[in-house]
Amino acid sequence: MTASPRQIKAVGLLSGGLDSTLAVKLLLDQGIEVLAYNLRTPFCTCERKGGCGAAAAAARLGVEIVTEFAGEEYLALVKNPRHGRGRGMNPCLDCRIFILRRAKALMEKRGAAFCFTGEVLGQRPMSQHRRALALIEREAGLEGKILRPLSAHLFEPTEAEKDGLVDRSKLLGIRGRSRKTQIAVAAELGVTDYPCPAGGCLLTDKHFAARLADAFAHGEDRLADINLLKLGRHFRLPSGAKVVVGRNEGENERLLGYLTDDAAAFEIVGVGSPVTLLRPAREEDWPLAAALTLRFSDARESEEAQARVWTVGGEEGTITARRELAEAAEQGRLGAAP
Repeated sequence: MTASPRQIKAVGLLSGGLDSTLAVKLLLDQGIEVLAYNLRTPFCTCERKGGCGAAAAAARLGVEIVTEFAGEEYLALVKNPRHGRGRGMNPCLDCRIFILRRAKALMEKRGAAFCFTGEVLGQRPMSQHRRALALIEREAGLEGKILRPLSAHLFEPTEAEKDGLVDRSKLLGIRGRSRKTQIAVAAELGVTDYPCPAGGCLLTDKHFAARLADAFAHGEDRLADINLLKLGRHFRLPSGAKVVVGRNEGENERLLGYLTDDAAAFEIVGVGSPVTLLRPAREEDWPLAAALTLRFSDARESEEAQARVWTVGGEEGTITARRELAEAAEQGRLGAAP
């Protein structure tokens, strides 16, 4: 005997974007109980965009959402992806497998019948073609259990459709990168509050990817190292040391939170100045760190100025920052700010 629609529960991946929002809406309109799932990683851009779009979307849709954070375990995946990377540092296949394994665990814990996503066949070149989708399903342990409501008519029926849990005739057959169809469907379903389509992962940003690749090459692969990549202007000195120069007052304050035992901070005395972080704090690198601080201070036109230097223990000193050294130090600049 087929269960009543109100007894059917499904776990849906919800990013807060148009596609995943529509997928949830399509199943809600069939009377299916949706439990939204969102996995945040160190590379999500939701904080820069004013908060978690998934939580806001879940609230608008009236569904429960479970949000988890993946830290060190996810960094290990990014550093050594089994299935390769895209144009940046994005291991899209491994990432998708990772997320769906978590969703599967939630599905089993909460007694849901199947998982679903907002994926559209052919929308993303690395992870949304048929072979990739089949690989992801298989390695996530969810063969036949992942419904894609927006492209369902382009795939063989899933177990949920075969078992009558979902009305296949009310699902869609969208293909490709254009979102014109989704926008039209959204208007038809009364879905009006959604963000413009855009990537939400720093790993696809070529500038951030350059910073991350450099960090991994120098053994900087802790979560704190990755978070530091999101701040300031980054330079790799010939010695291998890292210099980070703040771009505004807020970043200056945040950089001081990274002033650990192996670091030193710099600022130009008597003028508006960035805070600069040097790691490790070898004294032979002080002249270049001071020169970069001068380069981005209000005294940038001066040939030299005094820079204050201090450490986490409060030890202070001064060094003459020389403009002539800044050009050489700037050769090691790593990617523009994300």
